[in-house]
Amino acid sequence: MTNPQDNAESDADLAQMVIGLGPCTYLLLLLLGLILLFPFLEEGLFARMLLGILFSAVLLVGAFATRQTRSGFILKLCLALLGIGLQWAALWTKSIPTLELAGITYAASLAVSFSGVLRYLLKRGPITADKLHGALAGYIMLAFVWSFIYALVEISAAGSFGPGNFDFRQPGTFFKLIYFSFTTLTTTGYGDVIPLTNHARSLVMVEEFSGVFYVGVVIARLAGIYPSHQAR
Repeated sequence: MTNPQDNAESDADLAQMVIGLGPCTYLLLLLLGLILLFPFLEEGLFARMLLGILFSAVLLVGAFATRQTRSGFILKLCLALLGIGLQWAALWTKSIPTLELAGITYAASLAVSFSGVLRYLLKRGPITADKLHGALAGYIMLAFVWSFIYALVEISAAGSFGPGNFDFRQPGTFFKLIYFSFTTLTTTGYGDVIPLTNHARSLVMVEEFSGVFYVGVVIARLAGIYPSHQAR
């Protein structure tokens, strides 16, 4: 028979796990804000400057979000600062090669931050609100990493994704790849953006696998939140 006190404790534990503020909470809020505001911040110099500020904030908060070794922190901070510098240079010069370098640095910076969040999530100890938010932030960062990879593939080999041409000088082009990355990671696959070359398809398959693997790891980690009644 279920003990009402156990139910009350479980509800309290769940509320404490979901509600809270920490570095990963701020990272999650920034990533969600970036997704929601991205379509409104692509046209005009001022709007793109605001978008650049949001991206810069994501990289910097990602560098500080989780504990790491001194060398790991320096690596993340250097990648973040380099990506920010290249991004602003590409914004002012409207140079596609500079934008490509910024994309490579962004992908590397987000990948390193993602690995730090994953280590933080898998670390022994109780699941806190910050860890839960870190798991969600890590999922979003993984989608962003793949979107940058797809953009670099499309720049280096035009026509890898379609239908239609992807002109990164036009507003909304990169957001299409972000959208495609999220639908691929979640295995939704609406089909309005598709890989057209075998090389692009192979990358898409790897992203699908990485999304399933990440969700499996998170579920396995969260499965140990509540001890059994026997353990209590």
